[in-house]
Amino acid sequence: MNTTIKVEGMTCQHCVKAVEKAVSEKGGTARVDLKSGMVELQFEESKSSLADIKAAIEETGYSVP
Repeated sequence: MNTTIKVEGMTCQHCVKAVEKAVSEKGGTARVDLKSGMVELQFEESKSSLADIKAAIEETGYSVP
């Protein structure tokens, strides 16, 4: 599945890496646009759900409205 979500609270490249790592741990990939806060996700729904990925990002300290 390919989708784009908004992630709030990212301010630096460390934040970008943290979000990318959280997504990869759920079996997906993320392309983060730090300026806009938008994150393009790619993942297989058979391995993880969008809700799981959003929860993983929120566990790292960022908000997914």
